[in-house]
Amino acid sequence: MQNIFEASGSSLLAIIASAAGVYIAIIILTRIAGKRSFSKMSNFDFAMTISIGAMIATTVLSPSVSFIQGITGLTAIFVLELISNNLRQYSVYQKLIDNTPILLMDGSEILYKNLQKARLTKEDLLANLRQANVLQLSQVKAVVFENTGEISVLHSNNSSVQVEDFLLTNVKK
Repeated sequence: MQNIFEASGSSLLAIIASAAGVYIAIIILTRIAGKRSFSKMSNFDFAMTISIGAMIATTVLSPSVSFIQGITGLTAIFVLELISNNLRQYSVYQKLIDNTPILLMDGSEILYKNLQKARLTKEDLLANLRQANVLQLSQVKAVVFENTGEISVLHSNNSSVQVEDFLLTNVKK
């Protein structure tokens, strides 16, 4: 069995140099590709963030992957992100890679079929209502399960205030 506490000085220096190089490369690539590269606006963005993390770890810690190979892989992921962001202007592509937001509550009415489609429970919904500081269901105007997996609670104490239709554009009812 290998001793997990062993490391040569040269291997530690290689890890430090590789980490510094990857760090600089990530800064440069992020400046080129933009902040969206690390956003969680869609499943694709989430997958990119996970991929980058895995590539960083592999490049820095795995002796079987050279620094140049790791940077090439990172650059390829960033290029794919840029291409995907440009293709998003086409609705066919956007529908292919993005989830559709789902309305979970219409006013104070819980839409149980939509909860089921989203694979959420009533308890999940209630927890999010509490986190949004909803004190009465009558305050709720709409609850949306976003394409990012987050839940947005639109609420107001003013009963005459309604949610503008624009805010529910493309939300599956």
